[in-house]
Amino acid sequence: MSSIYGWLSSEKIYSSNPVDNQRAASQGLSLTIESVSCHQKMAGVGGYGIRNVPAIYQSDQLLIIIEGSPQWQDSSLAALADSHGAARALAEGFLRYGRSVIEKIRGPFAFALIAPETRYALLAIDRIGIRPLAFKISDDLLVFGSQLDQITAHPGVKAETDPQAIFNYLYFHMVPSPGTVYKGISKLQPGEFLEFKNGQVTRDFYWQLPYEDSVLSKKELLTQLHLQLKQSVTECLPDRQTGTFLSGGLDSSTVTGIYQELTDYPVDAFSIGFDADGYDEMEYARATARHFKVNLHEYYVTPADVLKAIPSIAKTYDEPFGNASAIPAFYCAKFAQEQGMEQLLAGDGGDEIFAGNARYAKQKMFDLYRHIPGFGKSLLEPLAFHLPPLRKLKSYIEQAKIAMPDRMETYNFLHRTALTDVFSLDFIEQIDPEMPLRDLWQTYNRSSSNDLIKQMLFLDGKFTLADNDLRKVNRMGELAGIEVHYPMLQENLVEFAASIPSKWLMQGFELRSFYRQGMKNFLAKETLIKSKQGFGLPFGVWMSNNQELKQFAEANLAGIEKRGFLNPAYINNLIQLHQKGHASYYGVMIWLLIMLEQWLSSHNVPYNS
Repeated sequence: MSSIYGWLSSEKIYSSNPVDNQRAASQGLSLTIESVSCHQKMAGVGGYGIRNVPAIYQSDQLLIIIEGSPQWQDSSLAALADSHGAARALAEGFLRYGRSVIEKIRGPFAFALIAPETRYALLAIDRIGIRPLAFKISDDLLVFGSQLDQITAHPGVKAETDPQAIFNYLYFHMVPSPGTVYKGISKLQPGEFLEFKNGQVTRDFYWQLPYEDSVLSKKELLTQLHLQLKQSVTECLPDRQTGTFLSGGLDSSTVTGIYQELTDYPVDAFSIGFDADGYDEMEYARATARHFKVNLHEYYVTPADVLKAIPSIAKTYDEPFGNASAIPAFYCAKFAQEQGMEQLLAGDGGDEIFAGNARYAKQKMFDLYRHIPGFGKSLLEPLAFHLPPLRKLKSYIEQAKIAMPDRMETYNFLHRTALTDVFSLDFIEQIDPEMPLRDLWQTYNRSSSNDLIKQMLFLDGKFTLADNDLRKVNRMGELAGIEVHYPMLQENLVEFAASIPSKWLMQGFELRSFYRQGMKNFLAKETLIKSKQGFGLPFGVWMSNNQELKQFAEANLAGIEKRGFLNPAYINNLIQLHQKGHASYYGVMIWLLIMLEQWLSSHNVPYNS
């Protein structure tokens, strides 16, 4: 994955001297900062990547850097990009359309456009949020970068960890955009731009997914499904050095099968297994491999692999990241790279565009309650709340009466325990416990649809995909030396899925019913009946049985205790509950705390800061 970085200032705050470069290198940046002087104003850009090198354009008026695989909706700009590169096309597009040029770009990208003479800057990322970009504005200084470490390497930026971000991390298992782990540094959200003009900042969304039900019949839409999928895989330009992630689920199997359909050579698919009951799904990957006659490469992750990978993975992420499936994602990408692959196609996104997550059915069930007439509720509620045999009905009613999207978070660790039991009083005074729910509300209500399923899909497009899964796979691919592409998130397919009425996406409470119906003559039978799991990591189970892993975990929990975030009694209770037979459940929070401590330590955040 390529990366871009740079700054804009009226003064020469940053230069390319060895001291500054040494500082950048000490923070994990294998790059060279380049500065460009334009009419006494200072601006700089730079970039590096695995296969895709960022395109740079410089003229008397503009300095542009863009990375990714942008596609142009304007035919003349597309022709210019083919002949002179994406940065040149962006420059011409900006001169022609101004800020609206962003609306002419599709596909994964991140760019920065700077006009130093007028102290103007325009930053933007793609509609899905595949490519990241963050920034810091302080007085007359704008610093931007694909990675936070690039921004904090600038002498004009103070890297100060934000207690609110620590709380948000423990709530979401990552730090969701637009926030970051550092005070004053912000991430762009999918389809968002930032305009810096005469010291004034404009930040808004140039695009969001339209949810307009198609006028086509269900039969016509089902006919289109395979064609849309084929187009999506084709646009990822796979070749002989391209393999696939294969969990054996609907999406990775679809991507693998269609890729094989498009080629005249056996596709290489890579799958991860675990020697732990309830976690190993290699049989499903093997079923897909047999069905499509692809070459399956199997790797079994061990507790020793986990111990070896944690420090480097924690350091690789530019802020705390707690998705435990980063471990198998890394080993799968690393395994593929060792077998000669340069790219991998991932199946991420299918559940979030075709309604495949279990919470969609659960929330649809709760949503039924609001359709019960008032007189019916007046009869049900007294019975449910006063008759012990109806306690399940009582629980249903209590949850059903919670507004969306808050209702989706009722099982969150930080809602099931009093905050004073989890955190120190000093930490609680520094945070706003309601901020995570407000962030969810802001995205949920921004959807163009008022349909429950479509609103949840829109919410997941931001929090589950852009903030979590894409960040996980992109960074692990980068660490392994692999470029990752996402056929299920090509914009033609995303917009096609958004046009399917929710009553067909999920008939009754059957997840992905439209998709399964459309693919029943293509995918293996085992795949069609498989429930969703993916590359889950049995960390909690292994920690119970592996002494080295247990000692490592306890050492990191002792480290996080010293930082003063948490109530020490909570940590002790967490360990005891894990040991008493709740390994998988409490192992999740233990993992989050381990990765937090590992990140803080690897980024030299002092104790008691």
